[in-house]
Amino acid sequence: MATKETKKEEKKEEKKVVQKSAASKVVRQIIKGRVNIQATYNNTIVSISDMQGNVLGWSAAGKMGFRGPKKATPYAASIIVKDAIEKAKKYGLKEVQVFVKGVGAGREAAIRALHANGLDISTIKDITPIPHNGCRPPKVRRV
Repeated sequence: MATKETKKEEKKEEKKVVQKSAASKVVRQIIKGRVNIQATYNNTIVSISDMQGNVLGWSAAGKMGFRGPKKATPYAASIIVKDAIEKAKKYGLKEVQVFVKGVGAGREAAIRALHANGLDISTIKDITPIPHNGCRPPKVRRV
């Protein structure tokens, strides 16, 4: 009987040690970062990273509860940005470079929401891929 009790006590002590190490976790402070906004016709995705590309926080319209055509609206983009900034707030992010990809309706709304939520925007760059003559079109239809 005494061995069972000592084992239970040892397990409790181990749990306490794990909790202490988790509580004393040091969060690195990042002042400059990057924000990637992907705005398509169907969805909007925002990810916030440091200058090396390590993601600090991200959010998407579907994750926030928007469904169907509501995912690509400017309102959804502003809600997404707010959620992503809350995740990255603990790192002390202040200044960001914005990279926008896509032609969706949430492009400008996401950038405005970044500024409205307290981040300083240093640069805005459009990285939408543009085809150089693109794919070969389908053959002409003969009726």
